[in-house]
Amino acid sequence: MTKLVIDVETGEVIQRDLNKAEKDQEKIDDAASVAAITTAKAEAEAKATAKAALLERLGITQDEANLLLS
Repeated sequence: MTKLVIDVETGEVIQRDLNKAEKDQEKIDDAASVAAITTAKAEAEAKATAKAALLERLGITQDEANLLLS
């Protein structure tokens, strides 16, 4: 993997390989992103399940709930 370094004062553009610390950080950042996405999906699914269960208990449809909330 490479890194693009741009010196805004001189306009010089350098493309270089990532060093070990940068590669390690890239792996950490990737893992954190995957974890955040997985957590967000799980939370959304749990919310949708709870919402569907509540609508079922109330005996109303989503459209009827929307009507009540408008």
